Amino acid sequence: MCTLASSEFSHEAVKTHIETVISALKTERDVSVRQRAVDLLYAMCDRSNSKQIVAEMLSYLETADYSIREEIVLKVAILAEKYAVDYTWYVDTILNLIRIAGDYVSEEVWYRVIQIVINRDDVQGYAAKTVFEALQAPACHENLVKVGGYILGEFGNLIAGDPRSSPLVQFNLLHSKFHLCSVPTRALLLSAYIKFINLFPEVKGTIQDVLRSDSQLRNADVELQQRAVEYLRLSCIASTDILATVLEEMPPFPERESSILAKLKKKKGSSKLPDMDDSRKNVNGNAEHAEDAEVASKVPSHTFTDNLSVNSAPSSGASLLVDVFSDFSSAAPTESSDEHFPRFVCKNNGVIYENQLLQIGLKSEYRQNLGRMYVFYGNKTSTQFQSFSTSVSSNDVLCSQLNVQEKPVDPLIEAGAQVQQILNIECVSDFSDAPVLNIQFRYGGTLQNIAVKLPVMLNKFFQPTEMTSQDFFQRWKQLGAPQQEVQKIFIAKNQMDTDVTKAKLLGFGVALLDGVDPNPVNFVGAGIIHTKTTQVGCLLRLEPNTQAQMYRLTLRTSKESVSQRLCELLSEQF
Repeated sequence: MCTLASSEFSHEAVKTHIETVISALKTERDVSVRQRAVDLLYAMCDRSNSKQIVAEMLSYLETADYSIREEIVLKVAILAEKYAVDYTWYVDTILNLIRIAGDYVSEEVWYRVIQIVINRDDVQGYAAKTVFEALQAPACHENLVKVGGYILGEFGNLIAGDPRSSPLVQFNLLHSKFHLCSVPTRALLLSAYIKFINLFPEVKGTIQDVLRSDSQLRNADVELQQRAVEYLRLSCIASTDILATVLEEMPPFPERESSILAKLKKKKGSSKLPDMDDSRKNVNGNAEHAEDAEVASKVPSHTFTDNLSVNSAPSSGASLLVDVFSDFSSAAPTESSDEHFPRFVCKNNGVIYENQLLQIGLKSEYRQNLGRMYVFYGNKTSTQFQSFSTSVSSNDVLCSQLNVQEKPVDPLIEAGAQVQQILNIECVSDFSDAPVLNIQFRYGGTLQNIAVKLPVMLNKFFQPTEMTSQDFFQRWKQLGAPQQEVQKIFIAKNQMDTDVTKAKLLGFGVALLDGVDPNPVNFVGAGIIHTKTTQVGCLLRLEPNTQAQMYRLTLRTSKESVSQRLCELLSEQF
C-alpha cells in the first residue's frame, strides 16, 4: 500500500483508508504492523490531510516504541515542513516534537526550524513569542533551550515591546537554564547574550557582570572561557556601529538538500522510502506544489552550530551567503527591478533583483526612526565583475524626508563570489516614495547599468503598541476627524486565510490586539510611526468578508498623509 500511495494513479484511492491505518497505529499489538502504519501514513500524506496525519503521529509518539521514535520524529519534521502553508503551525509542530520526544530530535531537525525562521520574516515574531513561552516551563529539554537561545538572540527585539517579555525578562529566562545545560548549549547561550547587548543596550551591564564572573572567565572549559573573555572585551571596546556590524542578523540561508530527508533515507534505505519529492503528481495530473515548504533545503550542519558567534558575521565576500549565487540558481528567469518590491512591505529580507549576471539580496532591520540595510551582490557568472560601484538616488522631495548613507562596496566581485554593502537609513518625516539603488559594473568589457527600487517604506518605522480595549476605543474616538481616517474596500487578490492575514499584519509592523473587536473574525492593530521630527500614532481595523471575498480596511492616524500611505501599502498585500 505504501507503493500504491506513492503512485499518482492510486494515491487518492489509498487515502480513503486513512481511518483504518490510524486505527491500526493505535490498537495493533505487533510493533512491525505499527511501523508499517507509520510508513503508510507518511506515504499517503498530502496538503489535504497533512495536519491530521501529523497530529496522529505526534499523539502516537508519546507512547511509541523506543526503536522507532527517531524515525517518527524525522517523518513528522519532513511532513510539517513540506505541507506547511501557515508556518506558525510548522513552528508549533516542531516545538511540540521537542517537548514530546526531545531526546530523539536530532541536530538536523532543530537546525532546520531555525533556518526556516531566519529565512521567513513572516514567522520570526511568532517564533520568538512561542519559544519564549515554551521556555517558561519548569523543565525544558536542552534542544528547546538551544532553539530558544538562537531565536531570541536573533529576534528577541520583536517581542521586547511587551513588558512580559522585556529584554531583562528574556535574558533572565535564558540564563536560568544556563547552569543545567551541556557545554555546547552554554556556548550558544553566551553567543545569544552578546547578541542581546547589541539588541538591547539597557541590559548591557547585567550581561557584562555575567561574562566577567569567575565561573565564566575561569571556566574549566577552554571554549566557554574564550567566548566569555572575547565577548566581554568586544562589548567594552567596540562602538555601537561596530557592534551592530559584527553582530548583525543572520542573512537568509542558501538552499541545499534536506539533511533531514537524507538522514531518513539513510536510516530506512532509499529503496524502502516512499517518494516524497514535489514532482509526485496527483490523479488529476497536477504537481503537488510545495514551494513555500522549501523541503529540499538545508545548510551543512558544521556551518550552523556556531552561527551566533562573532566569527560568523557575514561581512566578507566569503560569507555564508556565497552559495546562494552558485550555479544551482543560475537558471532563474530574469525579472524587472520593481517586481519584488511589493513583497517587501511585510518582510525585511529576500531577493530584490536577479538577472543572468547578478543577484541582489537584502536583509534589513529597523529601530524607531533608524534602519540598517545589508545589500548582498552576488556574481552568478564565471567572469570577474570590474569597476563595481553603487549610488542611491532620491527625488528632491524624498531627499528631505529620508536620509540614506551608503558604505563603500568592493569594486571587484570575483566569479561566483558575493560582497556586502551596508546602507544606514534615517526617517526624517513621513514619505511616500522610495529611493533607487543604481548599480554599475563592467562584465566582459561591457558596461552594465541596473536600477533597483529599494524597499524602504513608511511602515518599516512602526513600533508595535499594545493597548487595552478601553484605551483603543478611547484613542479611536479621539482620531475621529474626517482627515484622520482613510477607509478602503477592496476585492481579495489572494486566498483569504486567517493565519496568513495575521502574519502579514504582524510583518507590516503593528501589534495585533486580541479581544478588542466584538467580531472575532476582524483584525485590530496599533502602532507608532517614528520619524526624526515627530511620532504618529496609528490604529487600524481590517474586516474580512469571506462570503463576498472582500476586505474593508480602516486606518486612523493623527496625520492624513500617513493614513493615506499606510492604507495604500497594506491594501495591496491582500
